[in-house]
Amino acid sequence: MKYQLNELGRQRIPFLFIIDFDVQNAYIAPLASLDNSIYFSIDGFTNFTLKSFNLPFKFQQPLIKKKVVSLAHYQQAFNRVIAEMKAGNTYLLNLTFPTEIEIKTTLLNIFCWSQAQFKLYFQDQFITFSPERFIKIANNFITTYPMKGTIDAHLPQAREKILADEKEMAEHTMVVDLLRNDLSIVAKQVRVKRFRYIDSIIAGHKTLLQVSSEISGVLENNWPERLGDILLPLLPAGSISGAPKKKTVEIIKAVESYQRGFFTGIFGYFDGQKLDSAVMIRFIEKHPEQLIYKSGGGITIDSDLNREYEEMLAKIYLPIHYHE
Repeated sequence: MKYQLNELGRQRIPFLFIIDFDVQNAYIAPLASLDNSIYFSIDGFTNFTLKSFNLPFKFQQPLIKKKVVSLAHYQQAFNRVIAEMKAGNTYLLNLTFPTEIEIKTTLLNIFCWSQAQFKLYFQDQFITFSPERFIKIANNFITTYPMKGTIDAHLPQAREKILADEKEMAEHTMVVDLLRNDLSIVAKQVRVKRFRYIDSIIAGHKTLLQVSSEISGVLENNWPERLGDILLPLLPAGSISGAPKKKTVEIIKAVESYQRGFFTGIFGYFDGQKLDSAVMIRFIEKHPEQLIYKSGGGITIDSDLNREYEEMLAKIYLPIHYHE
């Protein structure tokens, strides 16, 4: 994987990369070789146009039906995470669960009509419509944008509430510190350029406010030749694993009741001069008899069980405006 990334970068060959959470499985291919089983859109850079599909907008209300994990089942994992925190083994952990869903349309149709800054359709196996950039590299600068903290935009004083929330503030600060340290592994002059700014995200019938930060560092001129050496040490992404990262990932594998697979991995492209990528959250995976939507949220020692459970469920949505 590292050699392939480095070699494509060295030759300045534009390519797409998709890497799973465990950094064990990857799809890496020149953009010129992609067929009609893989489509992506990464902040406007894409290999498709909506007109080329000629897919009608056909969605029935409700857009998505959920068979959610029970609160009692979620609580078992939550309590184990809190116990690990009290033991000092982790202080931030992203806990996720799979949810069985029903959608009366295809993955390709959802991909085409979903509104997201970063989205990917992969061989009718899964789709992701992510709001979270992983890293961007341009002009020898590497930048990452961790997202932690979400609130319904229509709540009274939503912006003020999310920024004043002490739990969200602590969680966000920990992620920023983790990713600043991660970038320092591969870059110099790492600094936080923006701390806790807010973006709006479409979430089905809702609009969410999402809190992000911007962290940047400087790379050497030959960075394209070292793409594998730069990308892989940063994985898995800190915002969807936790801190300290190595021990937290071990705990995640012990307490989560399923394999994440490509969920919470990354995907992106290199065009010969710059690189952009996203974390694969807001994720639907196709199984022989069902569809699985994978979602979760960050847990800290101050987390409230019911609030975290509701946040996990709230993230199960399609970012689609329903046409009356």
